[in-house]
Amino acid sequence: MGDIQGFLKHGRETPTRRPVPVRLKDWKEVYEAFPTDHLETQASRCMDCGIPFCNNGCPLGNLIPDWNDLVYRDRWKDAIERLHATNNFPEFTGRLCPAPCEAACVLGINQDPVTIKQVEVSIIDRAWEEGWVQPVKASVATGKKVAVVGSGPAGLAAAQQLTRAGHAVVVFERADRIGGLLRYGIPEFKMEKRHLDRRIDQMRAEGTEFRTGVNVGTDVTGEQLRAEFDAVVLAGGATTARDLPIPGRELGGIHQAMEYLPYANRVQEGDLAHSPIDVAGAKVVIIGGGDTGADCLGTAHRQGASEIRQIEIMPRPPEARPDTTPWPTWPLIYRTSSAHEEGGERVFSVNTERFLDDGNGRVKALLAHEVEMVEGRFEKVEGTDFEIPADYVFLAMGFTGPESAWITEQFGVELDARSNVARNDGWATNVPGVYVAGDMGRGQSLIVWAIAEGRSCAAAVDRDLMGETLLPAPLVPTAAPLR
Repeated sequence: MGDIQGFLKHGRETPTRRPVPVRLKDWKEVYEAFPTDHLETQASRCMDCGIPFCNNGCPLGNLIPDWNDLVYRDRWKDAIERLHATNNFPEFTGRLCPAPCEAACVLGINQDPVTIKQVEVSIIDRAWEEGWVQPVKASVATGKKVAVVGSGPAGLAAAQQLTRAGHAVVVFERADRIGGLLRYGIPEFKMEKRHLDRRIDQMRAEGTEFRTGVNVGTDVTGEQLRAEFDAVVLAGGATTARDLPIPGRELGGIHQAMEYLPYANRVQEGDLAHSPIDVAGAKVVIIGGGDTGADCLGTAHRQGASEIRQIEIMPRPPEARPDTTPWPTWPLIYRTSSAHEEGGERVFSVNTERFLDDGNGRVKALLAHEVEMVEGRFEKVEGTDFEIPADYVFLAMGFTGPESAWITEQFGVELDARSNVARNDGWATNVPGVYVAGDMGRGQSLIVWAIAEGRSCAAAVDRDLMGETLLPAPLVPTAAPLR
């Protein structure tokens, strides 16, 4: 423990966001640099608890008190070694994870929790700047070959661990670039893709092979993969978006979030001069109050939408932690992201009844009404019908699971009751040599769960191929989502 009175002397401090008028002119990340001395002070607030609940709050089991203490003592190189011991990609989680570790921080019982997420991302950013992040090559090649289907965080974590164990790993990705939702789902203002690119370069240098533009089931069959490789890890994510099948859904201008967001990222990649779905000067309605909805909101702000409303069927959460989600569980509270800070209106307890036609086959408005929860069901509040004008509507209501048809057809794997790929406690499906990790087996969840599952699945594959493994396995499989 660095400073035994740190949590008594210092309050919580986080980086300043760049001014809204400034950051809306570009797509760069929204935070200002955080001074090193301020960060070391924040690290000193960690109490080095006898039972560090933050470790349990993090699915990766990050050794948080350890690297907080090392940062406070200015031992940054030791800190990144301790951080990398449990997390392959802290530059991703430090930017994108909602930080359940902070929700579980013991200090958070009656004070503001430690700024764990900021310390984490600062450690890895400095490590890259100092040149401490180098390829970790296997000392011995096993002669075993493993295919990983999908290059999101679960697939990348599994691939890196298996490559470092000495296996020949090939990652198959149907898109033209590696990264999955990290590449085409997460907007640039939340994570600049240079962070993804340099990690992929590291993995290539370690020996991982990436094959893009390969659609498993079309360009290569499951039978071919099973014949060529000793093991196959399915890590394609939960990419089936929840739809809203109400009258008018077929109208022009209504898109799934993942039809909208990738175009904006492709503009930043230089593939497109302009997005085919550009909302400049338009009235936008986003249905769904979660992170994907906020990503659409920030994107629409940067494209210059004239009006934006984000509507959610659930009631507005409370400002403080409610009794229903006590410490150290994840609190269901009202949160304001950087995108919400930039503008737009948030509307809660609203259900969309139908989309209205402008007479030319495009949406002009939503017919909606207020709802209330009655015995666990949403009931319409009579007399509350109203219209919301809209030139574009984006559906951001989450994902229902993997695209299961090609998985069952190509590999013959069984699905569970929630249409996810079923697996046993060794991450194996019912088909010998075929494993599953991440949202494809778990259902829609968080990036930390995906990385943790990728690491654990890699350990199981290595053990089955070699009879034993030295790879860490932080998790036991579960099909239940985090939330």
